[in-house]
Amino acid sequence: MPAPTPDARTLIDHLFRQEAGRMVAILTRIFGVHNLELAEDVLQDTLHQALQDWSFGGIPGNPAGWIMTVAKRKAINLIKRERFLRNFASDMDNLLKSEWTASYTMDQVFLEDEIKDSQLRMIFTCCHPALALEAQIALTLKTLCGFSIYEIAAALLASETNINKRLYRAREKIRQEKIDFSVPSGRDLFERLEAVLLVIYLLFNEGYHATGDDLAIRKDLCLEAMRLAMLLTEKPIINEYPQVYALLALMCFHSARFEARIDNNDCLVILEEQDRALWNQELITAGMDFLSRSASGDAATAYHLEAAIAAEHCLAPNFHETNWTRIYDFYTALERLKPNSVIRLNLAIIAGKKAGPHAAIAALHELERCKTLEGYPLLYASLGEFYFLAGEREIARNYFLQARTLTKSAATRQVLDRKIGGCRVA
Repeated sequence: MPAPTPDARTLIDHLFRQEAGRMVAILTRIFGVHNLELAEDVLQDTLHQALQDWSFGGIPGNPAGWIMTVAKRKAINLIKRERFLRNFASDMDNLLKSEWTASYTMDQVFLEDEIKDSQLRMIFTCCHPALALEAQIALTLKTLCGFSIYEIAAALLASETNINKRLYRAREKIRQEKIDFSVPSGRDLFERLEAVLLVIYLLFNEGYHATGDDLAIRKDLCLEAMRLAMLLTEKPIINEYPQVYALLALMCFHSARFEARIDNNDCLVILEEQDRALWNQELITAGMDFLSRSASGDAATAYHLEAAIAAEHCLAPNFHETNWTRIYDFYTALERLKPNSVIRLNLAIIAGKKAGPHAAIAALHELERCKTLEGYPLLYASLGEFYFLAGEREIARNYFLQARTLTKSAATRQVLDRKIGGCRVA
């Protein structure tokens, strides 16, 4: 096999992110959820063939279409080979085992509307209440979103060993309890929506604050999260669940800042230094519309509060005129609603914007002593920032260095290098 060209490898990595959920969903629709690992094997085999063929013969004109066609062919061959050895999806098992109907059935399942419906089914299958919430999240991020074990562990602040155990237990439970591949209706749908929205939120967050060692922003992940959220809105009953629109508002506000977050050298630009003329006003307007639609519920959720915080940033004429008091109040409400160390970290940062660096330093050291964020780069980067603002350059430099050793993101390391250099100059 020839060595993969950089272009082929980059494109396949991108398509794996973009197409993994679609392909696993449609293959699971065919094979049945009890054969989930079989669907994942076909996906891996397809991407391996893409790497081999494209390195040798060049990238096809429609790479995504090529992948879907090859996956379909591999699925047909597998069904022919194993149709009498295993059972497939219960509602099409007999159709797939007949020479007369198998080809037509496969053609119908691979139609675009069926693929979209299968993705929605797959989200709700992975977020089944029979699974522990942590297992639901890990399984969906791995299966539908193409996350690595490292990325799931980073998103959930867990060890990679624990994530592997959760995935194994989740797949075993799906097999043993014969969990349905379906979208529930009525109140049963609401029972799963919390986990579904959390998955979409974490998918977007990984794209917006990439933990990997290459890109600062993974736009493909962010757009996929927004697309999945829009899929949910196609269910009329979702209008009774305003959190969906609050999450869409949050994602629109963050996406509006994409172009300003990266400079011409692909380096990360912090909020204070962003050119606000580059912010996408259409997305900000869309975010405000979604936020308005989300106001129909009886209570504010975490998504409402985070969207309100993002809206404050987007509507401020410049960084220094940001209404830090309102943002602090929103974070205080958010911490009461969803108490965790990351929110307390953000609350400490906003306290520093509102009341000065020493207020932030005291709150950040309290978090440091709790050790719940031990190994979390942003904690130490924040301490570095506020010590720098307080004039303690050497202490600031040491915290920036500590944060640098803890991050795998090349873009974040570049920002920290500039901060470390600023301490030396001072």
